[in-house]
Amino acid sequence: MTKADIIEAVAKTTGLSKRGAAGAVDATIINISKGIKKEKRLALSGFGTFTVRKRKARSGRNPRTGEEIKIAASRTVGFKPAPALKSGL
Repeated sequence: MTKADIIEAVAKTTGLSKRGAAGAVDATIINISKGIKKEKRLALSGFGTFTVRKRKARSGRNPRTGEEIKIAASRTVGFKPAPALKSGL
């Protein structure tokens, strides 16, 4: 499912125009991003929890040359689905 599919589904479900639904979807995505950055965790009941996870520095290989490289430590976003979502799959 793409963002355009989500916008179309929101427009059908709510009766909003596609432009209004696009604005709602964009605002939702922006606020989810802000929440994760600020709080390091965002929980949506019945859907799941987004958390900031730390990755340790590690070594890897350049696939083209086979040369060993160092990969720096970084942060990423993880997602754990809620039991209701997980059981419905």
